[in-house]
Amino acid sequence: MTGLNNLTLKEALEGITNGEFSGRDVVVDCLAAISQRDSKVRAYLSSVSLDEINSIEPRSDSVLKDLPLALKDNILTKDFKTTASSSVLKDYKPQYNATIAEKLIRAGAFLLGKTNMDAWAHGSSTETSDFGPTLNPWDLTRLPGGSSGGSAAAVAADLCLAAVGTETAGSIRQPAGWCGVVGFKPSYGRVSRYGIVAMASSTDSPGPITKTVWDAAFLLSILAGHDVYDATSLPDEVPDYTARLNDSVGGLKIGVPKEYFEGVENGVSQKVMEAVKQLETLGCLVKEISLLDPKYSIAVYTIIQRSEVSSNLARYDGIRYGEGREAFGPEAKRRIMLGTYALSAGYYDAYYKTAEKVRTLIINDFNRAFSEVDLIAGPVSPTIALPVGVSRGQSMFGEMADVLVEPSSIAGLAGISVPCGFSEGMPVGLDLIGPKLSEELVLRVAYHYEQSTEWHKERPNG
Repeated sequence: MTGLNNLTLKEALEGITNGEFSGRDVVVDCLAAISQRDSKVRAYLSSVSLDEINSIEPRSDSVLKDLPLALKDNILTKDFKTTASSSVLKDYKPQYNATIAEKLIRAGAFLLGKTNMDAWAHGSSTETSDFGPTLNPWDLTRLPGGSSGGSAAAVAADLCLAAVGTETAGSIRQPAGWCGVVGFKPSYGRVSRYGIVAMASSTDSPGPITKTVWDAAFLLSILAGHDVYDATSLPDEVPDYTARLNDSVGGLKIGVPKEYFEGVENGVSQKVMEAVKQLETLGCLVKEISLLDPKYSIAVYTIIQRSEVSSNLARYDGIRYGEGREAFGPEAKRRIMLGTYALSAGYYDAYYKTAEKVRTLIINDFNRAFSEVDLIAGPVSPTIALPVGVSRGQSMFGEMADVLVEPSSIAGLAGISVPCGFSEGMPVGLDLIGPKLSEELVLRVAYHYEQSTEWHKERPNG
């Protein structure tokens, strides 16, 4: 049997349980696909070889049964190169695994390799990678989004069964939307950040990028949970997120914020509103709501993110490991300088402290909305995937591409991008946002929508 790389996680688990093939068979097909196709897509920065498979003990009785996953290259993997797509870390091999990498390994995942990203996760295009851009499998002249663009492209191109990315202000949902796959951003603190190359510590959230909602729920059950090594990790018990996917969605109230459709491409708006109508067909109650204009999140995120970048990147001095600071790319240098300025004496109150106050207003605004509705629905991004090269020289490109998902990330909420159609031949993503720790609810509504449509079955040619 060939073409096993085209399976979803659920399909592969069922096939292995039924004795039709092994997890190693799926790994072989994924590596073959990488060898044949990734020279065009450029999703991976590094991957294992077929020779390395034979040296690893099979774990077919494990939860993940040796099924192949990919990790974004800011997730530390012991003795396996982790670069954050920056020349500063071009030869860095960590001495330990990130908590989520360790969880996946213990659950029986086979880690195929590390996927490309915007350097240090600074961007929404994957064009700021020091090792070249990843391309969108649906159209190689377009971008996959970012910063988890390599992970999203790898899933869309069937170069793995699923992947893990990180989101600080849209970096899971936006590339998932542009690549036509599912991207789940957990509540802040639901998944450990320990062993993630830090970008903006107060919003960084690792999460799954998958072919279906069930697969995202399944992986989240493995990834989530309290971690003593992460002080922001939440102590709440982790349920089986697949257990209640079939529960009814009838009567749930879905809010549609009018502000999230202003300036959005007509094709994107049309597909998202068609998805909202489908939710009505499923029994949800839809009402128009009003939220703070998402443009305010751009200013808040820019100041908070640059400030935290300035602090986090200060550790890369080339003394203990990595290259010297001259190896930073132009985007990293811009963010370090702006963040240092915002945190400097005489400016902290005017910029960072004020941004945190407005952040609280955004959180309160969401809390007000969730007193009226159960979930919020809108577009993931104002546009479909944009052409290669469009982000160059545009220092605010990422903020503009992520403007519709930035507010919920700033507020630490749960959200998911699920495919809802095509505009000009390119995927469009529906964003469903829930209150903090509403993962089960967000996944359930997304699952019912997905199962009532065929969009998740579409795959790029070649």
